[in-house]
Amino acid sequence: MRVKRGIALAAAVGLAVTGIGGTAVAAPGGDRVDRQVVQRALDEMARTGAQGAQARVVDGRREFTARAGTAEVGSPRPVPTDGRFRVGSVTKTFVATVVLQLVGEGRVELDAPMSRYLPGLLPDGDRITVRHLLQHTSGLYNYTQDLPLDPDGYEAIRYKTWTPAELVALATAKPLDFQPGTGWNYSNTNYVVVGMLVERVTGRPYGDAVAQRVLRPLGLRDTSVPGTRVQVPGPHAHGYVRVAGEVADITEINPSVAYSAGEMISTTEDLGRFVDALLDGRLLRPAQQRELLTTVQAGPGQGYGLGIESTELPCGVTVWGHGGGIPGYSTLMMSTADTKTRLTASVTSAPDPGPVNGADQLLEEVFC
Repeated sequence: MRVKRGIALAAAVGLAVTGIGGTAVAAPGGDRVDRQVVQRALDEMARTGAQGAQARVVDGRREFTARAGTAEVGSPRPVPTDGRFRVGSVTKTFVATVVLQLVGEGRVELDAPMSRYLPGLLPDGDRITVRHLLQHTSGLYNYTQDLPLDPDGYEAIRYKTWTPAELVALATAKPLDFQPGTGWNYSNTNYVVVGMLVERVTGRPYGDAVAQRVLRPLGLRDTSVPGTRVQVPGPHAHGYVRVAGEVADITEINPSVAYSAGEMISTTEDLGRFVDALLDGRLLRPAQQRELLTTVQAGPGQGYGLGIESTELPCGVTVWGHGGGIPGYSTLMMSTADTKTRLTASVTSAPDPGPVNGADQLLEEVFC
């Protein structure tokens, strides 16, 4: 399992962002993006190791979808352009939005220690703040490092139901990676704790808060928080691995292992509408919008805000969003700050994926 960071689709499918050519900064007008080039990039992904791929591009006032590969092994059925998929760590952006709404309402303080809200949960809860969790500066060990994530090992826990407390316990059994606030390290544990915080403050499952505060107001009807449900609802493409040398369909899993760090399901259309509303300031008050977009260094050319990441592409364009990976699926949600250019995409894994090419070409065409 890879419930992890990565704003670029290249990172989401295991590639580096480096090597994107071009020097021109993206123009603000529409009709810039060549649909045929986007299609060729997706075709290259399917040819080199993805089972299937779908992408939705917003180019000014123009919007289009593209797809490549097939929805299932051994079937000619194409990837549905309205297909649902597991979004992995893009879940974090939804959850962070809810927390920042609670901050704006005075129900949560960003710089308050977690011991105020969840006493006894974290050994260092007096020193780890809400901001540290949202920003990945808490120092908490990443619990997914201790899970059997190879295909053979993951098969044994594929349908296991995990409680958030169990996931946090995997992390707190290890020392901090660094003292809170003194470094940056992507840790899924942070957002498991954040989900528990939302539940403590609202008195309801965190998924209810996401639905009430984000999904329903934006009309994101194809986005869901599955909990322990193993199926992907509605039309969808399948992801694959090899288990004991045999092709295995990994589409159905118990996503409680990811909880609020990465369990959600969505579509390219819904993700595009969500990132548009978020960056446009339609979900947060101005003070919390500034907090959302205030970043710390997260790598060369990369900054991490509160549940959202910025990346400066080699062509000079800065994009905002999040990526994610979970068994079978890799996801991208990416936009320019003015939301005039957006790319949302999903790639499903083939039984023998290998290096997937085409991501550099896709990013360059859409943003550069």
